[in-house]
Amino acid sequence: MAARAGAGAGGDDDIPLLDDLMPWSVRPLRTGRPWVTAPDAGSLKARWGRLVSTEGAEREQLFRPTRSRNPHTPVAALPGQTTSTARFARESGPCPEPVRILHGPFDEQWLIPDHRLIDAARPELWRVADGHQLFAVEHGYVPQDTGPALSVTALLPDGHWPAGRPGRIRPLYRRPGGREPNLAPGLLGLLRARHGDTVTAEAVLAWIVTAARHSPAGTVVPLPADTARWWAGVELGRELLRLQLRGARGRERPRLPGGRRPYVRAAVPAAPGTLEYDPADETLLLGTGRISPVPAGAWEFRVGGVRMLELWFERRAGADGADGLEAMRPRGWPQEWTSELLELITVLALLAELRPRQEEPADGPRLTTGDLRAAGVLPVAATARRPASVLDHHEEGPEGQFALV
Repeated sequence: MAARAGAGAGGDDDIPLLDDLMPWSVRPLRTGRPWVTAPDAGSLKARWGRLVSTEGAEREQLFRPTRSRNPHTPVAALPGQTTSTARFARESGPCPEPVRILHGPFDEQWLIPDHRLIDAARPELWRVADGHQLFAVEHGYVPQDTGPALSVTALLPDGHWPAGRPGRIRPLYRRPGGREPNLAPGLLGLLRARHGDTVTAEAVLAWIVTAARHSPAGTVVPLPADTARWWAGVELGRELLRLQLRGARGRERPRLPGGRRPYVRAAVPAAPGTLEYDPADETLLLGTGRISPVPAGAWEFRVGGVRMLELWFERRAGADGADGLEAMRPRGWPQEWTSELLELITVLALLAELRPRQEEPADGPRLTTGDLRAAGVLPVAATARRPASVLDHHEEGPEGQFALV
């Protein structure tokens, strides 16, 4: 099969879409009520306690009903969770243990995993979320956006984005236990025939993380015809994965070299009202708090044109307009937030350093969409775009009834 340089022949029209390479995708979660997520688990437990201590109209008001959910809505169990399926209007028990999620790009938060509280929880994602799964999450398209096209997480992502059209969530595996890669049928075989039998599903994901880029038609992924370029891109992608996974799946946690690691030079106050950056001495100012050194690349790291450090800070310090249960937050600035901020600065700084290298492996001759059609990889069968049947047991339906499978 002859390889063709897609850029010369037809630009992005000749470059495969991520939607074809990882065909099963799920829309972002829709919570319907902002109080079910928070930067700290303690606030969620306090909100739950406040809610279940009320009854009738007061509970209804605090709950914040939508067309999809109110305290009387019958709802099936959330896969993998043991929360009650009785009507929430009768709930009086303790808060389910909050779970860690990725709230938009690079922001690890907490969620109450109760299906009765979430308008669209995407149960198909929860069914395949386990210790083997990785999720690729597209960043919404914004013209002239120079930030990364997607991110990868081992946490359950909610798929929310600060600007632009929300992207899709693409699990790496269609079944629990790391089984059945979510790749176009025939793609893995094609890549192994060209680049060697050691090409795995995770190697393909590493390449995608390296090479994916925005286009008006969706995220595109150039596929190299040259084996040396392929493995150079996979190696870079594995480092990008390590940084984004932050120690998950047995990987080493990100660290900047000695002398460049950010430290707290002045304690963050209980209520830091502002966030500023002093480029002269690479200092991040949280009110009277000071963190340095903070590389300019970390401060300027953007997704959809939005600075990630500013967005992270606003979600924790900008609670002035919150009301109802959402207004229940920590009274001060928890030490855990400072630790999380230091890690986020590290991750963004290291990703920014690698960003220029992400263009290099995608240069040169490519496998085009025509090549994929000739190999039978495209068009993708409709069954590959639907979730696999993964149920090996009955899931609990509303009011304790077993759902049919």
